Amino acid sequence: MKRRATGIADPKNEYGQPIGPPVANWSQRPMPQRRTLPGQYCRLEPVHQHHARDLFAAYSEAPDDRDWTYLFAERPATEAAFRGYLVKLVASADPLHFAIIDTTTGKPVGTAALMRIDPVHGVIEVGCIAFSPRMKKTRVGTESMYLFMRLVFDELGYRRYEWKCDSHNAPSRSAAQRYGFLFEGVFRRAIVYKKRSRDTAWFSTIAEEWPQTRRAFEAWLDAKNFDDLGHQKHSLSSIRESL
Repeated sequence: MKRRATGIADPKNEYGQPIGPPVANWSQRPMPQRRTLPGQYCRLEPVHQHHARDLFAAYSEAPDDRDWTYLFAERPATEAAFRGYLVKLVASADPLHFAIIDTTTGKPVGTAALMRIDPVHGVIEVGCIAFSPRMKKTRVGTESMYLFMRLVFDELGYRRYEWKCDSHNAPSRSAAQRYGFLFEGVFRRAIVYKKRSRDTAWFSTIAEEWPQTRRAFEAWLDAKNFDDLGHQKHSLSSIRESL
């Protein structure tokens, strides 16, 4: 996805210096609340201890811990340990964690969070994304990201939505670009986690880009885009490029 050139030069101040364009009628944005975000294939619920058993079962279907390599936590080995892990997620306000519920089964199949919430400047990040095997390469995963973005831009009116990941995390980088985020660069030695250094890859999408991204998501999620076996007819990236 490429940014479109506006053809409009930035304004200048009384000294002839270029400055950023004015932001008319700007005010501090609301904080996201703990509430359910409904969708067609999934819904997002504030994470709760009653999700523990089903979430642990979903994560336990993975044959190893590779999905947790780039997360700050390790995959809990027992249900008791997972319940302890979930206590921390429930108590956290930033990151604000949500369980991703598959509407077909009614069971949680992953979690994700809104984080680094900056209502003064209208900036927010999606992160702590932990998809279980039950939701990978499904409409559930894609719709969960759409629901977050719709909340951030359409309901809360934020200006900037960020995605960050370990620069070595190729699947995360690919997912960011598939969802319409633009790569901005790498912050070297940005974090120390799990006793190792992390260079962080930064991605973002902004309010002006959201209408096209939203149309692409909605076209991809439309039932007409899938055959009788549930296979997509057109990829999300190809739909966005065609708009």
